[in-house]
Amino acid sequence: MLPPHKRSCAATIPVALAAHLAAADVFVFPSRTDTFGVVQLEALACGVPVAAFPVPGPRDVIGKNPVGVLHEDLRTACLGALQISKQACRAFALTRSWENSAREFLGHVRRALSDTFHGPRIAQQNS
Repeated sequence: MLPPHKRSCAATIPVALAAHLAAADVFVFPSRTDTFGVVQLEALACGVPVAAFPVPGPRDVIGKNPVGVLHEDLRTACLGALQISKQACRAFALTRSWENSAREFLGHVRRALSDTFHGPRIAQQNS
């Protein structure tokens, strides 16, 4: 948390912050415990690949998508992320809109409700 006399760059100069992010070669996300992936998506939206630990949060955002490298050694992750296309990062981030997130969430809710009222869906084999 910032001291009361300090203000976040993101809140005061979003255009400048985006320009700084876009100028980076790689966005390093060094946390093992922060699971809120918005900063990773912001970097990706600026066309910057992500280097992070393979923990919840980065795994949820990056997963197996070719927009970042998750590795226990951040140096290895950074070097690998340098090989990733900035255009691919931007294109991926554009698919993560609030509308798409809401649609995905509602799909999860529908499946959960269906499982609750109709039982889990189990694949049946023809015998």
